[in-house]
Amino acid sequence: MKAQTISFEFPKEILLAINENENDFKNRVKLNLAIELFQNQKLTLGKAAQFAGLSRFEFETKLALKNISISSLELEDILKDIKELEKDEN
Repeated sequence: MKAQTISFEFPKEILLAINENENDFKNRVKLNLAIELFQNQKLTLGKAAQFAGLSRFEFETKLALKNISISSLELEDILKDIKELEKDEN
């Protein structure tokens, strides 16, 4: 996989204020961006995990800690599917 580097500037005092080193900050920014892109359906779960540098399980765990669902199905969609399956069984 080819990588693209994007850099941005921020005051050095930010790292002191949040008590993180540059690598930790970079990882946090990548994770939060991956979560946002996933929530906005710009990236799939797998691609978002890859972007964040995590396994799919690790990424799902991060989402769960933030109470973010990995599914975009609504309750009524699930109930409709159940009714269709029950209809097919009969």
